[in-house]
Amino acid sequence: MNKRINIKALLFSVALCFSFSFMKQDAPKKLVVKTKLDYFATDNLGNLYAVKENELIKYLISGKLFARYSNLKLGNISTVDATNPLKLLLYYRDFQQIIFLDNQLTNNSEPISLEKLGYEQTDLVCASANNSFWIYNKQNNELVRFNEASKKISATGNLKQILQAELKPNFMIEHNGFLFLNSPETGIFVFDIFGTFNKIISLKNLKRFDVSDEIIYFQKDSLFCSYNYRLFEEVCKNNCKADQINYAKNRLYKSYGDSIIIEPLTPN
Repeated sequence: MNKRINIKALLFSVALCFSFSFMKQDAPKKLVVKTKLDYFATDNLGNLYAVKENELIKYLISGKLFARYSNLKLGNISTVDATNPLKLLLYYRDFQQIIFLDNQLTNNSEPISLEKLGYEQTDLVCASANNSFWIYNKQNNELVRFNEASKKISATGNLKQILQAELKPNFMIEHNGFLFLNSPETGIFVFDIFGTFNKIISLKNLKRFDVSDEIIYFQKDSLFCSYNYRLFEEVCKNNCKADQINYAKNRLYKSYGDSIIIEPLTPN
């Protein structure tokens, strides 16, 4: 009888050790990725995309270097939108060109020339659902959405006239069927997928932000903050001095010019 009890106790101890081992493996750890960069992007899988002039470097969530991409013909990369990790959007503002890459950083299609589409002063570009994309055209202060075949499918018209507001947008991103257009002096303008104005979120002086469900994550001075735009609640939890801070997969990504630190997001 004692032998049976001892065997059971031994098996329980072994199982407990294995469970703790898996718990430790699953727990996110602080990582340091050494890479020179101008800025970076993240996707919803936790992958990291560092940009240095004309080169894009992808790192996995583990911090391991995965692939590189560059196109010397188009100059520096102005924007990387990794909203869809299977189809990255790269925008080259100097040449008004868009390139899409797959998750291997392979380009399987020709660049999209916005000038050929009739838009010569496009400041901002971002990805949209169903392989489409948005542009903000400075010439007529208009948001335009194109489908996968680069055909215009919706447009807002002149937003300065429609909204009676002075717009100087510096960033935009689509999330869950809504486009968030950031104008630092005014706030974040929200539009539906058809370009209809929905509301304005009164967060000012932002350079960029991440959106997850009903929460906007952003950097404010040396703080990392979240804002629930349904409940109008703002919380600043972490003291973060960095060039850029992104939130993805319950982690903070902080850049310092020659490195990116990835660490679990924990409350103060």
